[in-house]
Amino acid sequence: QVQLVESGGGSVEAGGSLRLSCAASEYTIRMYAMGWFRLLPGHRREAVAVIDSGDNTDYADSVKGRFTISRDKYKQTLYLQMNNLKPEDTGKYVCAADYRPDWTMTLEGVFSFGYSGQGTQVTVSS
Repeated sequence: QVQLVESGGGSVEAGGSLRLSCAASEYTIRMYAMGWFRLLPGHRREAVAVIDSGDNTDYADSVKGRFTISRDKYKQTLYLQMNNLKPEDTGKYVCAADYRPDWTMTLEGVFSFGYSGQGTQVTVSS
């Protein structure tokens, strides 16, 4: 059972930056695919970014050029660097992961991952 704990959320003004972290309890996440999705007002959800076991990445069009997903496999931590934040980025950001050594990466695949955290709230004011 993998536990994921997010941190780094907060309130910022438009144009600001935040760095989200997701700490995994598993002793190694090397063969895991991981990603972030966000829960938006109106009970909507959006896949934000994914990274596979080879560190290939994919992003939602709405965040390309502003967000960067990365991970430190030795620290068992996933990151989401968010720059030039916009009010429409407001939401609860959830980290997800699954053991996928040979996964054909798709952004929407993050919703099929078996493990997810409780989320961290990001609020961007205009």
